[in-house]
Amino acid sequence: MTAPRPRIGWLFVALLLLPVPALAAGGGGDGDGATAKKRTAEYTAGVQAIEAKDFARAITLLEVAVQRTPDDADAWNELAYATRKSGEPAKSIPLYQKALALDPRHLGAHEYIGEAYLALDDLAKAKEHLARLNRLCFFGCEEYRDLKKAVQAYEKTRGKIKPAAASN
Repeated sequence: MTAPRPRIGWLFVALLLLPVPALAAGGGGDGDGATAKKRTAEYTAGVQAIEAKDFARAITLLEVAVQRTPDDADAWNELAYATRKSGEPAKSIPLYQKALALDPRHLGAHEYIGEAYLALDDLAKAKEHLARLNRLCFFGCEEYRDLKKAVQAYEKTRGKIKPAAASN
């Protein structure tokens, strides 16, 4: 005996929607800071300083944030970003590495460390992080596209075009 058509239709719809709550609960694990974490006041103010392009202030605030929450990959990533954007790409590398040691799937850290390597003329290392992003992003993601564009511009101009220090 078969079930009436309306029940089959609703069953089909329910099966299609089943994965949605799992994704909404943060099942992607992309490491972009989208998860609901309690943030320090310094972290929040540091991110605001980055948005205002006040990188020196951001560094000061984020250094406090990573001292208070040393296991927060997002805080390390933001500190590295502010450091790189202040014109210190070499100093940003170990900070990005700390973020990636805490969260190897952190998409933003992979993109930004790749840009830091380009600023330091290390195309091979930048491509390593591009390859990692390619594996982490099933259907592509903004971080992969941005780093790919930066790598392509670098290659096309033979290293004359690099990610700018104080641009976003």
